[in-house]
Amino acid sequence: MKAQPFGIAQRVCDWQAAHGRHDLPWQNTRDPYRVWVSEIMLQQTQVRTVIGYFARFMARFPTVADLAAASQDEVLALWSGLGYYSRARNLHACAQAVVQTHGGMFPPSAAQLATLPGIGRSTAAAIASLCFDERVAILDANVRRVLSRALGFSGDLAQAANNRALWDAAQALLPPPAAPTPVGFSMQRYTQGVMDLGATVCLPRQSRCGACPLGDVCVARAQDRVQDYPLRTRKLKRSAQQIWLLWLQDAAGAVWLDKRPTPGVWAGLYCLPLFESEAALLAALAQLPGSATPLALPTFVHVLTHKDLHMHPWRVQLAGVLTDSDVPLFPTGAWVAADRWPTVGLPAPVRRMLQTG
Repeated sequence: MKAQPFGIAQRVCDWQAAHGRHDLPWQNTRDPYRVWVSEIMLQQTQVRTVIGYFARFMARFPTVADLAAASQDEVLALWSGLGYYSRARNLHACAQAVVQTHGGMFPPSAAQLATLPGIGRSTAAAIASLCFDERVAILDANVRRVLSRALGFSGDLAQAANNRALWDAAQALLPPPAAPTPVGFSMQRYTQGVMDLGATVCLPRQSRCGACPLGDVCVARAQDRVQDYPLRTRKLKRSAQQIWLLWLQDAAGAVWLDKRPTPGVWAGLYCLPLFESEAALLAALAQLPGSATPLALPTFVHVLTHKDLHMHPWRVQLAGVLTDSDVPLFPTGAWVAADRWPTVGLPAPVRRMLQTG
């Protein structure tokens, strides 16, 4: 069974008006800045996690000009703990591009938005449709799942040709520009509706098909194969990495931090010095002043998207208050005072460790 494209759009809009989400802090606005920040934060991150970060980000950077004028360190500090830090670096670069190239105004078309740093095709379409009513389809992970199930799209999305075909299908679901606008239809409501369906009803597991406005026309449901869609044969290969961390702290509570290089894990963030082996860490310890005894702390695992980081922290409490020149083996680092390190951009596992220490 297959629904006509026009019918799917109307169903989604009607459902969103009655049952969709309406009270998220980035909704009920046509401000592209707020929509853009929320879209970037929501990539691979749950709504309940984003809400607090979004509020703090808007309080500190209420406009794109404020964000552009900030330092990357300030941006990463507010992003600390949200993960996928390339998003924060791209967010900062994009804000600067909007100010420098577009006079502080986001361009109104998806094609122009997609030329900005860190804005992909789906994010550009979300901003253009939600803020500027452009008739352009989005296809993030949630919407890809909704549409592949509803249409019974069985192409392997690991293949570029099939991915393009689903994009075409998503675009075809929008009422054509020449058609009369259906009652209650708007690009803002339709775009929000398909996102809401993917986030609250058409779930990866335990889909709530009985609550879905497309349930009676959904091909996957009719086939009793909901879990088979979307099809993607190429799976992410996970890897593991062993990392040793050196936690140096002086008598005043200052912590020695290095700024991580780009590219690399936690690029641009401040971090405890990292080593690839215990032997390398112990060799560094031998060069430290004084005779403080190092303490090996419990090993823990920090899970990234593609990799498990096995973390081996060692702590050294140094006597006295030291200067940067007292630790010559780390020329790129510095002592960060006890009242300041909580405010800088730190990797989430390092922040948790320092806070509980």
